[in-house]
Amino acid sequence: MDQTLKRKTMKRVITYGTYDLLHYGHINLLKRARALGDYLIVALSTDEFNEQQKNKRTYFSYEKRKSMLEAIRYVDLVIPEETWEQKVTDIKKYDVSIFCIGEDWRGKFDFLKEQGAEVIYLERTPEISTTQIKQNLAAAPASSNNQSD
Repeated sequence: MDQTLKRKTMKRVITYGTYDLLHYGHINLLKRARALGDYLIVALSTDEFNEQQKNKRTYFSYEKRKSMLEAIRYVDLVIPEETWEQKVTDIKKYDVSIFCIGEDWRGKFDFLKEQGAEVIYLERTPEISTTQIKQNLAAAPASSNNQSD
């Protein structure tokens, strides 16, 4: 097949996130995102972006989070997310057909439709979140983390 034709017919999907303390909710989201198209790009928030723009500190460094994402079969490419504004540029640069993100962002990225991308808000896995994991670990007594036989 002609490479130009193949590129035009390939449906590229992009999503954004921090993906710290990787868990099955992340995997569910990535699986559903990949099912929307032929190629999944994950824009992974850098450590600097998380600290300066999102006011978040991650447990794992960008490089470790990137390595984990690259090991997931649904993910085809991991790129750095360094600014809020780069979404418009990324859609053009990577020839993206679909922008998707968790439903907690509903309506916030509708302006990307003007860039020619379909915008889809995916349901989160309700019983799990990184914030919840961090809260549970902080609240747990130290002895409960050490299981002995």
